[in-house]
Amino acid sequence: MANSCLQLSGFVMSCIGWVGILIATATNDWVVTCKYGMNTCKKMDELGAKGLWAECVISTPLYHCISLTQILDLPAYIQTSRALMITGSLLGLPAVGMVLTAMPCISLGDEPQSTKNKRSLLGGVLILLVALCGGVSTVWFPIGAHQDQGLMLFGFSLYAGWVGTAFCLLGGAMITCCSTEPSQHYNHHDRFYYSKGQGPGNPVPPSTNHAKSAHV
Repeated sequence: MANSCLQLSGFVMSCIGWVGILIATATNDWVVTCKYGMNTCKKMDELGAKGLWAECVISTPLYHCISLTQILDLPAYIQTSRALMITGSLLGLPAVGMVLTAMPCISLGDEPQSTKNKRSLLGGVLILLVALCGGVSTVWFPIGAHQDQGLMLFGFSLYAGWVGTAFCLLGGAMITCCSTEPSQHYNHHDRFYYSKGQGPGNPVPPSTNHAKSAHV
């Protein structure tokens, strides 16, 4: 029962984390940049928001964005973050599907429990890979943006990526730990011995050599 509750909790956390990764991938409010100091940018009402797909200018009268379509001219941190976030978003779908079909409340025919455990383990590993992709992207992107343009604030998309990464990491770890097969313990007192002229279930009489050694 406890194992099923942990697996269900890990599944819910993984779904929330995957949604956070999707939100971070689709939105462009990763970092808020400014070429000047914080007070100067607020007085001039000229802030910049940068994400994976566009670079925007934020001001009171307008919100203008320029799409980052020149892939070969983009910095390495943007290209790498794009690739990792897309990979994490795509891996989340089969991972959630595998864990969902491996839940104790779902049965696919006469499927043995060992097969469900293997599928759940694979889904947990994929969720950990999603967390790895999200973690690398959400850490590398603000560092690259700070070196490139000067970082002022973290954006909403970056926080969504961090939350999604944390939930995927915890959920994937819980699912992976709950998917291991329990070790089989053998009771030595229930073994059956075979001897010549005796069938199974009949204990072998103690040897006389043991009896003699006990009196010595």
